[in-house]
Amino acid sequence: MTESAPNFQPFDFKPLLEDRFALGEGPHWDAEHGELLWVDIVGRKAFAHVPASGETRHWSFDDTVSAIAPRGNGHYVVAAGRGVYDLDPQDGRLTVIAEPAEEPAENRTNESRVDPRGRFWMASMQQNIGPNGEHIPVRQSSGLLWCIDTDGSVRQVASGIGISNSLVWSPDETRMYFADTLKGVIWQYDWDADTGAASNRRVFADTEGYGNPDGSAMDEEGCLWSARWGAGCLIRYRPDGEIDRIVEVPARCPSSCVFGGPDRKTLYVTTAYAELDPSERGPCDGALLVAETDVVGQRCFTFNG
Repeated sequence: MTESAPNFQPFDFKPLLEDRFALGEGPHWDAEHGELLWVDIVGRKAFAHVPASGETRHWSFDDTVSAIAPRGNGHYVVAAGRGVYDLDPQDGRLTVIAEPAEEPAENRTNESRVDPRGRFWMASMQQNIGPNGEHIPVRQSSGLLWCIDTDGSVRQVASGIGISNSLVWSPDETRMYFADTLKGVIWQYDWDADTGAASNRRVFADTEGYGNPDGSAMDEEGCLWSARWGAGCLIRYRPDGEIDRIVEVPARCPSSCVFGGPDRKTLYVTTAYAELDPSERGPCDGALLVAETDVVGQRCFTFNG
């Protein structure tokens, strides 16, 4: 690993729980309830953990589930299968919010996030998980990017995506970021917060030598924290796309990250072991990692649709 920026102090990552997740993903900090949300895509489960009490709840699904976030009606919104659904936390019942007819049958949902104005963005990819959780290589770029607006309307934003990842927005609400892990690139868009329109896509970062870009978090300084699948690290990019820090994590496949806690200085990182040979797995592969930082992260948002 190359040397960190001169002012960098390493973070002391520890597993938050004893559990290990085959493909942990989609961390979301719900500040209103002091609750961390995430999923295990391979395990087909969504989780809610309250650090203050240590309480953890989970919900099981018949299909892969890739994201969970709070909804304005007190329920959750989840991306699962090839659609977006309302999840009643009391009985686990799912109600359809959006099932785009144009979504190919061979796809599944992947990266999904709520934007600063309460819209839910859902991106898909070729299904790469078999019925028994086995890995299937991604051989086509059939993924699509959708925006589910607060009025219930659904529109397609992008196509030709290999492995969708890294949906975040700048603190000033003028830029949107989105990655294709298969292509190894993070894109930047001009973003109109009032309409949700994303335009003028260009390359933000295409760093080589540090795995592939997976999920991301944004901090209040406008820096993007990219989880680097296969490289055991996070890269903090400045708003101009230059690398500010490289932060090692004790797991080979970090999949995404989010800032939480009362001051949003607690960094949570989801990781995975699904594609690692059992003989290669370390003690933290698949763990939900946590560390205290010197950075204030951007707050997460509630789906208001």
